[in-house]
Amino acid sequence: MSKQLLRCGTSIGANTRESRNAQSKPDFLNKLNVALKEADETDYWLDIIHATGYIDDAMYNSLEKDCGELIALLTSIIKKLKEA
Repeated sequence: MSKQLLRCGTSIGANTRESRNAQSKPDFLNKLNVALKEADETDYWLDIIHATGYIDDAMYNSLEKDCGELIALLTSIIKKLKEA
């Protein structure tokens, strides 16, 4: 489980960074959509890891808050790009 969390959690940053060099607006949007999917998967694994007792409430609450903020930010950017 921790390896899955590491993979999807680091993929958020990798795809966001890769979007900086997108070849077009659709490519940029695609990279951000992938980052959003990875953030959502990260949220899922955080829930599982917390439910199984691998992380305590304090750690979970902190990570869950950060992940939620990333999801909200990516969602907002994607929505605005689609409206433009």
